[in-house]
Amino acid sequence: MLEVLFNNRIECVAVILFAVGYVTLLVSPNMIKKIIGINIMDSACNLFLTSIGFVYNKTAPIVVNGDTSMNTYINPLPAGLVLTSIVVGVSVTAVMLALTYKMYEKYHTLNLNEVYKINHELEDKEK
Repeated sequence: MLEVLFNNRIECVAVILFAVGYVTLLVSPNMIKKIIGINIMDSACNLFLTSIGFVYNKTAPIVVNGDTSMNTYINPLPAGLVLTSIVVGVSVTAVMLALTYKMYEKYHTLNLNEVYKINHELEDKEK
C-alpha cells in the first residue's frame, strides 16, 4: 500500500491540494479566501494532468534528425490542456476579483454571511 502511494506521490499531493482548496471553498465565508481555494483547486488539477502526461525516458514531440517514431515522444495533449487551463483559470480569477470588488463597494464587507444579512434586512424593509 505504501509503495503504491510512494510511486504515485505526485498524484497524491494533487488530490490533497484539491481537498484543501475544496474545504477552503466550502468553509470560509470570506470571498478572497474562496477565490484562493478555487485557485488551489485549479493548480491541483494542473499538477495532476502534468503528472499523468509525464513519461520517463521520453522527449518532447519535436522531430530531430527525421526520427518520427512515436515510441520516443510523449503525448503533447496533457501539456496543451494544462496551458489552456492556466489561461482560463487566470481569466476566471480576474472576473471573480472584479465581482468581489463590486460587492465590497456595495456592502462594505467581504463576508458572505454579512451580505446575506444585509440583503435579508433590505427585503424585510421593502415588505
